[in-house]
Amino acid sequence: MARGEHSPACARRWREQAQIRQWTLWQTVQAIHGCCGVSLLKAHRLGRGWSARQAIEELEHLCDQQDLGHPHASIDLLNAWENNRARPRPQTIDLLARLYRANAVRLGLAADYCEDTGGQRIVVVGPGQTGEQARTEDLTADDAERRALFHQAMLLGTPNGRFFAEVEGIRHELDRTLAMGTVNEDQLDRLDEQVLRYRREYMTTPPMPMLCRVMLEISDVRRLSAARQPSSVQRRLLTATTMLTLLAADALMKLGDTRQAHTWYGTARAASDDVGDLRLRALVRAQQTMLLYYYGDLNETVRLAREARMLAGSAPSSPAALAAAAEARALARMGDGKAARIALAEAEQIFARMRGMSQDDLAFVFTEKRMTFYRTGTLIELGDAQKIQGMDTFPPGFQTIDPALILLDQASHLARSGDHEEACRLAAEALRQVPAEHRTSIVVTRARALLADADPSLPAVRRLRQVLAESSPALVLSGLFPSAENA
Repeated sequence: MARGEHSPACARRWREQAQIRQWTLWQTVQAIHGCCGVSLLKAHRLGRGWSARQAIEELEHLCDQQDLGHPHASIDLLNAWENNRARPRPQTIDLLARLYRANAVRLGLAADYCEDTGGQRIVVVGPGQTGEQARTEDLTADDAERRALFHQAMLLGTPNGRFFAEVEGIRHELDRTLAMGTVNEDQLDRLDEQVLRYRREYMTTPPMPMLCRVMLEISDVRRLSAARQPSSVQRRLLTATTMLTLLAADALMKLGDTRQAHTWYGTARAASDDVGDLRLRALVRAQQTMLLYYYGDLNETVRLAREARMLAGSAPSSPAALAAAAEARALARMGDGKAARIALAEAEQIFARMRGMSQDDLAFVFTEKRMTFYRTGTLIELGDAQKIQGMDTFPPGFQTIDPALILLDQASHLARSGDHEEACRLAAEALRQVPAEHRTSIVVTRARALLADADPSLPAVRRLRQVLAESSPALVLSGLFPSAENA
């Protein structure tokens, strides 16, 4: 039998196999478009497993092979087209259609006005319909059709080409779902750098503008986290989310919005728990102790500090040292001097073991300045005045409000001992040390509380009232504090 006699049948089988492959690829493209919410153009690239660079290289190779000239395309332009930030020229649309063996409609670069209802349905979000609704409807229809096909094959035992194409299509969809991510390494690196910059700026930036910056960044991170990501990417996004929400919670505490501060700490806890990193979980709880110490229950402060210490473990770390120091200060204020001294000694030991580790001046890093802050606050509550050094001897570069908080701790201790005049004098001095943009509710409220039992005729009391009156207008304008007339 001559070799060429069967060539028409072979050609027909080859065409059928090619159609099945092309049909399966189109199914995969639609699944990626529907499930992942990317454009059809991007779904075509992802369906082939190409990076943006590979797609451009394939396009250039196609143009060389078919003598189509040099394509006016680049990685940046392709990203803009795929994310609907720009539209390719008509000549480029034709080249993309050749590359992906599709038409402009299937690339999402043209409208389809056909009146027939046959063929596979493309997920297009219409007016008044959310992308999620469209994706859900498409998945439901596909799932019902596939179930019917598989049940029929199971009953009849006669799988056909369509059956195996569906099997292959499901595997492709699953592989894409498991490996797909809308966030690349460059984006994650930039996000990490941004979070690090915010943690550094937070040491000196007033809480209100800092809160605004953090909110904008959180909005971007939430958008990135909305799509399904590989686990390694998801962990980095959750870690960044934890740090940003901690900054937001601390800023809200300083501004006096304790309700929102508590809820943001709750969000930070949820994010850190999802990451599963014990040290990160300990950090969130250790940081929240400050809110509870100033605005909450001291018993709860101690409980949370001990929970943080348990999560942090025995290795020296910022969360472990902070938790021990926070526990010591709360116990001292509760009057449990013996337990406070033990906890303070443990904090000192943990911090001593941290020497040589990174001591960058960042938010959430327990540095020498933070150790001095907590040590001084604990000694004030213990009444060890002889062990408290003057403010001039503290390490340089203290956080803006830390010296004021220490003086206010001392003033509160004096007021509880009955020396209201000296307490008011220290409080006025503390407020004057704080720049106007940092003079937020956390310092003003504590200073104002000293006036409750003080003799209004005392000169120090009158001076404190004057300083508070000067501080109130900015807080009234921001809506964070009542007017002076209502004080």
